[in-house]
Amino acid sequence: MKKVFIKTYGCQMNERDSDAVAAMLCDRGYTLATSERDADVILLNTCSVRDLAEQKAIGKMGLLTRMKRRRSDLVLGFMGCMAQRLGPQLLDRLPKVDLVIGTQKLHRIPDHLDRFLNNGHHPISDIAKEAGSQNAICDHAAPAARPTAFVSIMQGCDMQCSFCIVPATRGAERSRSIEDILAEVRALVANGVKEVTLLGQIVTSYGRGLIPISDSNLPFVQLLENVNAVPGLERIRFSSAHPQGFRDDLIRCFGRLERLCEYVHLPVQSGSDRILKAMCRTYSVDTYRRIIEKLRTRVPNIALSTDIIVGFPGETDADFAATVSLCEEMQYDNVFLFKYSNRSGTPAAAMPGQIPQEEVVRRHHHLWKLTETHAARRNAQLVSRVAQVLVEGEPETKKVEGRLFGRTRCNRLVYFPGTGCHRGQLLDVRITRAKSHTLYGEPAVHSPQSTAH
Repeated sequence: MKKVFIKTYGCQMNERDSDAVAAMLCDRGYTLATSERDADVILLNTCSVRDLAEQKAIGKMGLLTRMKRRRSDLVLGFMGCMAQRLGPQLLDRLPKVDLVIGTQKLHRIPDHLDRFLNNGHHPISDIAKEAGSQNAICDHAAPAARPTAFVSIMQGCDMQCSFCIVPATRGAERSRSIEDILAEVRALVANGVKEVTLLGQIVTSYGRGLIPISDSNLPFVQLLENVNAVPGLERIRFSSAHPQGFRDDLIRCFGRLERLCEYVHLPVQSGSDRILKAMCRTYSVDTYRRIIEKLRTRVPNIALSTDIIVGFPGETDADFAATVSLCEEMQYDNVFLFKYSNRSGTPAAAMPGQIPQEEVVRRHHHLWKLTETHAARRNAQLVSRVAQVLVEGEPETKKVEGRLFGRTRCNRLVYFPGTGCHRGQLLDVRITRAKSHTLYGEPAVHSPQSTAH
């Protein structure tokens, strides 16, 4: 049977979608190739959040079409967000592309691929909406059992952030039922998974209009409570939340639900209220600050990360200084820092005051150095402490014999010596060395007096 290779760009949701498509193709009789050179079919799962991500995917496909000149039977396809946004335009731009499949049609890829191979190799583009598509991507491709897994709980987004293309590429919010999600989590645990990350464009909007509030708890909190009760599961994470929906009922979950990890990714985007209003972000800096204060009061050792956009149209020196000041105050464990990317069709693309690229780069570099210093300082405080690490396996790149990696409950990456038999285990590791985003350690006997997260 044909061998398929899937290359993924972008977010965790895209990784999850690629995993599901791979599983469905395997169920259909296809096999997974270990490299592009070994593949009969190459699919690029694309991202549209920034122009650079799209250009990378288009550039990559350009290289693959050269390969197709030597192998005329090679099948090439785009899937995901860029495919949804551009659709048949991609077939016009790159005539050697065979498949363009949008975000609500990913579960149709096996059918489309079969049809392409069996009916004359005619190019196929399918970007139509499909009701119920959020329930169709629930398989997992796992050639070997993995201790961690992504679980998609919803698709789409109803927010109208002025810089964001996601509502156009992912569609309106569509949530899966709690029962379906629990069935998927139980199946994953039965297959050896110890940690799940619940995914959605905005998970705090989960179940809105579908699941009623119960005991003052929003649907997402109800979901967390149910997942927390799944026997055999060790850890729960979620991504990504929105400050607008981060209520006290969710904050109270930390420290109350024993499997919910002490880590929150809460995008702020800017430290300026004026810029937040222009971004249509629906909260103020002070609202965001109060959420963080409540989280840190409830769980003092909680780890925090955020997203920040630098160079949004109209961002003045004072606006940027406010973002710098907020980062100094928050002392994040990790900051995902982005240069503003003009996305055609979004309100921000037509706004006055577009910032010159050289100024965007300068501000980005300044804030990057600052936030890297904060991350390094916070990690350095963990040296000599013991952290509980879920062992994920050997690093995929730069393999060192006898070296394993895993993450702490606070989502810190740790490298340490060990063997493959430790995969999927929770091990105590004493931290011996720290970098901005990486810890190094040695297996240790647990010491309650010096526990790190």
